[in-house]
Amino acid sequence: MVLRRSRALTLLTRAVEVSVLAGAICFSLGAATPDSRQNTLSHQLMCECGCAQLLGECDHVGCPDRGKELSELTTDIAAGMTDEQVMDEFVAKYGATVLAAPTTRGFDLVAWVAPFAVFAAALLGTILLIRRWGGLGLERHAQAAGTVAPVTDPAEQERLDRVRRETDA
Repeated sequence: MVLRRSRALTLLTRAVEVSVLAGAICFSLGAATPDSRQNTLSHQLMCECGCAQLLGECDHVGCPDRGKELSELTTDIAAGMTDEQVMDEFVAKYGATVLAAPTTRGFDLVAWVAPFAVFAAALLGTILLIRRWGGLGLERHAQAAGTVAPVTDPAEQERLDRVRRETDA
């Protein structure tokens, strides 16, 4: 009898948790008010006054463009334009420099891919360099143990001796 009550209580608790979570999700979906859309969009656009700040964060004293751009943004949102239409209109009016981040289409995709490609290439180069350095040490130990054939070219032997003298000193 106690076991059944425990299971029933656990199921009831889980049902309440799921209901609360579902309610929270439903209420948060309706949170896209015009003010929050304006805030979101203003943080995806750059201020055109030259201060190099986001439109929503421009604190440039006496900024000649911030008010004008924000009023355009408010007007576009009130007109029922989608976020993409608003962004396209700003790009058409001010150019691609108005975007805070490059688009993920066409050549602008390079701006997203290039940093990761450069990092991967640098990591690969570092790994190969470390493996090469590690291999040189193993060759020296193997040669000292007599497992590697000695160098027969006198010029190469002289170069190796000079390198050993300079690095061991």
